[in-house]
Amino acid sequence: MAPPLHPDLDRIAWLVGTWRGEGEGEYPTIDDFAYVEEVTFAHVGKPFLSYVQRTRDASSDLPLHAESGYIRSGETGGFELVIAQPSGIVELHEGELTGHTLTFRATGVHVTATAKSVTDVVRTLTVHDDELRYALSMAAVGRPLTHHLSATLLRADAG
Repeated sequence: MAPPLHPDLDRIAWLVGTWRGEGEGEYPTIDDFAYVEEVTFAHVGKPFLSYVQRTRDASSDLPLHAESGYIRSGETGGFELVIAQPSGIVELHEGELTGHTLTFRATGVHVTATAKSVTDVVRTLTVHDDELRYALSMAAVGRPLTHHLSATLLRADAG
């Protein structure tokens, strides 16, 4: 039996569950690509949601990217997002909630010595009924903040 959702997360309860769908990626330094994705937001009754994301190439089904982290309740009514990637990148964000849209802006992006240079990230997630849409922009490898990813995911379960 799962514990109840922490009251600090009631305003984003609609995120909890598993989402699957398709997306497209682009950036000035790479070829455009299509991918399939699964994202899960889960909770254990504490004031955070866990976040796990996996993508695969749409045509070959080979793994492309993975990341995991947490959405935490913030001090001023907003939310915090912490994400770690196996590519050596860690993102720290502060986010605002407007209706069913969460907009996270990086307050820090940290990279290991062998990771690609990423200096800024903005993530926007919007849920309407059983559809999650997101967009991600980043500043990387000397380029300014530029659109990189967008996807539409459908609810696969209610978490």
